[in-house]
Formats: sequence, C-alpha cells, structure tokens
Amino acid sequence: MYDPEILEATRALCRAGGALNLRVLYQELLQRCNTNEEEFLHIMNGCSRFLLVPGSAGDGEGRPEDCTVVARTSLRLCSAYYHERCAEGVGCQQLHLCRYFIYGNCRFDKGRKSCKYSHDLGSDHNQQLLRECTLQELHEDHLRLLLLQNDPELLPEVCSHYNKGSAPLGDCSFQVSCTKIHLCQHFVKGDCMFGLRCKRQHTIDQHGRHMLEDRGLSGDLMEELPFIYRNMYNLKNADTEKNVEPVNEGGEEICLHFIRNSCKFNNECSRVHFHLPYKWEIFNDRTWTELQDMEDIERDFCDPSKNHSCTHLPVDFLSMRRGSKPVRRLSTISSVLKPPHYVLTTEWLWYYKGEQGNWIEYGHPDEKQRTTSVTSQTLEVSFQSNRTGVIEVVKGNRQYVLSFKDMYQRNPKHNTKRRVCRRPRFVPVVEVQRKWG
Repeated sequence: MYDPEILEATRALCRAGGALNLRVLYQELLQRCNTNEEEFLHIMNGCSRFLLVPGSAGDGEGRPEDCTVVARTSLRLCSAYYHERCAEGVGCQQLHLCRYFIYGNCRFDKGRKSCKYSHDLGSDHNQQLLRECTLQELHEDHLRLLLLQNDPELLPEVCSHYNKGSAPLGDCSFQVSCTKIHLCQHFVKGDCMFGLRCKRQHTIDQHGRHMLEDRGLSGDLMEELPFIYRNMYNLKNADTEKNVEPVNEGGEEICLHFIRNSCKFNNECSRVHFHLPYKWEIFNDRTWTELQDMEDIERDFCDPSKNHSCTHLPVDFLSMRRGSKPVRRLSTISSVLKPPHYVLTTEWLWYYKGEQGNWIEYGHPDEKQRTTSVTSQTLEVSFQSNRTGVIEVVKGNRQYVLSFKDMYQRNPKHNTKRRVCRRPRFVPVVEVQRKWG
C-alpha cells in the first residue's frame, strides 16, 4: 500500500520545483497528513524517494533543520524505445514515452497527425513501472518534473568552460552556438557568494531559451530550470559520494578473537580489530575516523527513545550523521548467528512503539499486560535470514504484520501502524574489561 505521507511529501516537493527545506516540508505535510515529527524524519531518512542535502554552516557541521529535501526516482525514459529498438513486454524497466511529451511541448499534441511515440502514462507497460515505483497517483506535471531532474539524458549539461575565464561567455569556444547550458556553477551548487552581482548567469539567458526551445522544452519550464539544475547537481553529487566512500578492507564486522586477544591473523584478518564490541566512526576527508565519547554515544544509541546522542556534538541516529558528515557503527556479529557460549557478540533488541508513546520490547508485557507472540531473538533470527521480509505478530486477539523493510508493524484490519526499532543491548567498557581484561 502507498503510504499517504510519501505521496503527499512527493507532491509538495514537485509543487515547489523538486525540493524544499526540511522544516517547510514538514509543515506542508502537517496540513494533509496526521504524522508526528519522529515519523516524518523516519520517512525522510528511510525512503529512497527523498534525498536529504545538509545545509551549510560555518563549522562545517550543519543542523538538521537546515537540510533540503530533494525528490528522486530511479525511473528513466527508455532511449531504445525512442529509437524504435525496444519492444514492450520483454522486461524493459524504463518508461516508453515521447521525450517531447515530458518536455511539455510535443508538436503533435494539437495537430491532426498523432505522435508515433506514446503519451499514455496509463499504458500497461508504463503503469506497471509507475506502480512498482509507487508513482501511479502522481499528477502528470509532477511526474514530468521528477523525471527532468532525475534522468540525466533529458537536459543538456552545464557548460564548464563558460564558468572559466573572464570573457562574458567565459572560455567557451562555441560562444552563442554552444549546445550546453550557460549557468553559474556556484549558483547550481548553492554556494555563489556574489548573488545578483555575479557576472555568470543565474537564470536561463536568451540564447539558452532558444536552444532549449529548439530541443522541445516548453516555455513554462524555463523559469524552473535553474533550480532543477541545482537539484540535479545534488542528486548526482550524492550518488558520487556514495560510490567513492571507502569500504573498510575488513568489512564492518569487529573481530571477536581480537577482543579476546586470540586472533592469529593479525593484519591479514578480514574483520575489524578493535577492543570493544562496537565502534563509532565519522567520515572525514575520504577516511573513517574514530569518534570520541564512544561509550556515551553507544549508551544513547541503545536507548530506543533517543534519536540522537547527548554528546557535545550529537550524532543523529535516524540519518546516521553528525552535522553534515556521515557516521557509522561497526559491531561484532549478531548473537543469533553464533552458539550461546560465544561472548561479546551483539545482542539486538527489538521494540515497538506503545499506545503511550513508550517503547516496548517484543515478548515483554505492555501496559495492559499483553505480550507479543514473538521475542527479540525470534525477530532477529528472521531478520538475519531475510532483511526485507515480513513476519506475522499476534498480541492478545489482534494480528499484525511487521515489515523489516520499512520497520513498521501494521494492523491490516484497522489500517493502523506502529514504528519498530532495532537497537543493541548496551555493553559498558567495564563489562568488556571484566570478561577479557
């Protein structure tokens, strides 16, 4: 089922040109959906539809309320279809649509002769893809904008040579015949310090308009294009950062034998060597660096009621960031994957949000002394076997479905849902030292 919060948030972003400030988006959503701030942040951080772009701050850390939310989708137009080399029904995962229909200016729209390329979002092929991406209820104009800022084949690039040199058109050798867009790159990145005094364009100039109109873009899109290009930059930049982030050669699992001073592989070990069963790191200058106040951060993280640490520079547990910088938690293997005699494995505890807003561990009695049919251990076993699966839960005379993918427990009969949380049991440093000191 399509969560109404995701649909309404997507509509709000598209109405605003593809992106909005995080707090502004929350206020927009409150007018249409009954959702609290915690659920809202959970959706923003957990749903692939939304990209959170940290705001700029003098200390480089940024604040959550400074974030911009950009709408994204994996859907693209099928280029093979446009060149009549793709047949429907053979597994194509891209939309079969007229490019000029997306531009909003197909010349066959109002003529007697019909366009040989589809304008039909409701075709069997297109509807199936839209449903899979949960975009079938989106308005045509909103889908058009979503595709423009996500499909890199639809719009020309920003001319990098225009942004170099001192000439009016920079070092662009094509000048007024350039087929790329002449826009200030710093405006696109959102960090131009000159504003209206900038010698580079912050809007589409006359040459750009003619070039884009020849390409088929409607005049209605011209005013929005500079901000669409900014969204395109943020989306591309996020994908680039994700691809270049270093992966620790030992993976993200801490070596149990090293903690016990018994690892025979030394530097050849495929796991992380650390003296605790958990390790918190921050991504700095292309490398992962150990965080200070690690035990305090871990203690707060183990408390399901806390969404951020209480340290001087807090770690946001929902976005796994400290300010604008990514944070990660490494740990030992889950306790359900090793025999009971193994110590300092990570014991994961599962909680659902109770009627009073408190977090209740699965298998423990709630305020009415009712217990669930599953425990933390049984949930962890199921989770380790299928991290995107679902499991049935019974409490009293009610039946629920728990989804590991979005971490919600739903009541199908009454169409209600509760947040689900997975946090480790806290292990103090003194406990580690007592066992293997």
